[in-house]
Amino acid sequence: MRGRPACDRAPDGTPNREEGGEVQTRRERLRAATVREISETARRILVEEGPEAVTLRAIAREMGMTAPALYRYFGSHGELLRHLVGDLFTELTDELYAAAGTVAPGDLSGRFLVVARRFRRWALANPREYGLLFGSPVRGRHEHEDIDFAEEAARRFGGTFMALFLELWNRQPFPVVPDDEIDPALRSQLARYRAEVGVDLPLGVIQTYLKCWVRLQGGVSLDVFGHLEFALTDAEPLFELMLSELAPEIGLTYTPPRRDA
Repeated sequence: MRGRPACDRAPDGTPNREEGGEVQTRRERLRAATVREISETARRILVEEGPEAVTLRAIAREMGMTAPALYRYFGSHGELLRHLVGDLFTELTDELYAAAGTVAPGDLSGRFLVVARRFRRWALANPREYGLLFGSPVRGRHEHEDIDFAEEAARRFGGTFMALFLELWNRQPFPVVPDDEIDPALRSQLARYRAEVGVDLPLGVIQTYLKCWVRLQGGVSLDVFGHLEFALTDAEPLFELMLSELAPEIGLTYTPPRRDA
């Protein structure tokens, strides 16, 4: 932006201002750059060697640091991995928002389909990163009582799909099971989850949302982790079949993907 003071940007062009508008100090900028490098190094090791290889010693060796020096930036190995999880969720969420932005706001069917397909595409392009996010939970979450960066990023990711569902329900409600017909053992859990996410929706809508998520994420996980290879060499047609069956259940219209989608 013209007229902005030069000190508002670092040499790489990134803003030197934080959320509150305060100019970052040189020390803060250097620390942020080091944290980014640590996270990028951890990701590179994850991709090239697998999750077991992502150790503080390996990261320090790649960066020309000592392992104890990393503790100035992360309190533990688990905390470092949690930060990487947050970075990956942020990247994935940004991809989904970008995909949704390519579709007209009023086209709910198109937005749902393009977001679902982009989710699968990112997962297949980044299988080890996907495994870190959706495989076994990364330790470190309960080392501090406060919600950490990874949890915040994960909630933002989940909000992508919940926002689509909210908009869909508000604009064109679809048939759902009445609350009193839901199994009591499930109903209490749905009510607790509804309170946690802070949405004003019938429990039947929450149930449908979770059923859709289980089918979407479950199918993608089977594909990414190679659990469909016993029968399929290309799982995309099965994924599209799932979308074609799911869409009308929530009042959407299925359309096949374009060749360039």
